[in-house]
Amino acid sequence: MLNRVILMGRLVVDPELRTAGSSNLCKFRIAVDRQFVGQDGQRITDFIGCQAWGKSADFISKYFRKGQMIAVEGSLRQDNYTTADGQERRSYVVNVDNASFCGSKAETGGGQFQSNNGYNNNNYNGYNNNGYNNGGAYDQQPAGGSYGAQNEDFNQIAAAEDDLPF
Repeated sequence: MLNRVILMGRLVVDPELRTAGSSNLCKFRIAVDRQFVGQDGQRITDFIGCQAWGKSADFISKYFRKGQMIAVEGSLRQDNYTTADGQERRSYVVNVDNASFCGSKAETGGGQFQSNNGYNNNNYNGYNNNGYNNGGAYDQQPAGGSYGAQNEDFNQIAAAEDDLPF
């Protein structure tokens, strides 16, 4: 079975950092627009509770503020509780594993940090290894050569355009 949630929205309030036992806990809510509009022509917005633990909690509380765009990935958790008047209730919260900036650079304070369980993942100055968010270039060129550098284990195949199978 799979329990995976990916959301992108705006922080409703500043993230709240607490200590829970020996680990840090960060609680926050994000506003996420639905893809369709209601009968009144307005988009419907869901307000979703999220929580992050440990280094992810530290990362979110340090770099995110109310109104900023955030992308989160995690799992959905259901909590059951009883109200003061004896009614059984359920609430849902997203346990955040990863969080990323997704707004403009001016909005995110430079946009150069991304979280992978709270770590920066060596994505300095917007560069990373997957070709995205790297300041306009797709990949950094390998030292001492080009992308088509020859490898003695492979032979170059010369083919005319009409010989290609696609």
